[in-house]
Amino acid sequence: MLGAIIGDIAGSVYEFSNIKDYNFEMFPCGSNFTDDTVMTMAVAEWALMNDINAPIDFQTKLLENVMVDMAKEIPCPMGGYGAGFHTWLFHPENLIDYHNAKSSSGRCPYNSWGNGSAMRTSSIGWLYNNMETTLRVAETAAAITHNHPEGIKGAQAVSAAIYMARNGLSKNDIKKYITTKFHYNLDLSWEYLHDTYEWDSSCQGTVPQAIIAFLVSDDFESAIRRAISIGGDSDTLACITGSIAEAYYKYIPNYMVNRAISLLPLRFKHVLELMKRR
Repeated sequence: MLGAIIGDIAGSVYEFSNIKDYNFEMFPCGSNFTDDTVMTMAVAEWALMNDINAPIDFQTKLLENVMVDMAKEIPCPMGGYGAGFHTWLFHPENLIDYHNAKSSSGRCPYNSWGNGSAMRTSSIGWLYNNMETTLRVAETAAAITHNHPEGIKGAQAVSAAIYMARNGLSKNDIKKYITTKFHYNLDLSWEYLHDTYEWDSSCQGTVPQAIIAFLVSDDFESAIRRAISIGGDSDTLACITGSIAEAYYKYIPNYMVNRAISLLPLRFKHVLELMKRR
């Protein structure tokens, strides 16, 4: 899960100032964690205490409480929260129930297909012992806000890739499963993406590209460099790529680990420590 945080921090300064140079400066002045890390930590904290056999309403309410509490603790991360998600967190009275276009009586999913569901899901790929449970919990974590089929699919695909990577499956196995299960096109070359890719905040326009960056990488650092240097939503791309690369390569350079840890508040460090123990 630290791989997701490192990717987020590394991509933070390039999100709205894209860089195409593979040899970019990894942590320039101003690099910091964004909402991607905040919500990655929130989902992890929830997953560590959640009872997956409890009624789904109970699980969802617990997740809502943790997400809102953590956002209130860090209300202004670098880059801020996305507009729709910001409303969900801080102004639920302004939410509209997309089923009937009327004001909602409280927090409700808003049918988002944005990549926020995919960037926050890395802990789920680590915590469960079978693919069925991994996909089920990933859906729960996504659907609290991002209940559009693409939003759910993005979270499930990332969780599945991490689950397979940490269990020693090959890149070919991961690619085949993700392609077959989720119908993402993972045959595009990194060179093609580097030349043509543009900023995209959707799951369907972020998750396949992030997975491709992992598939063509040689080690953790090269995975992060591949993800960021195609341009686009750099922090989220690298957050997703880094989460899978950590599980696959099982090694992150010390300078990257140390830089990330130095920026994290105590609550995040505590969650990471609990994840290690699991």
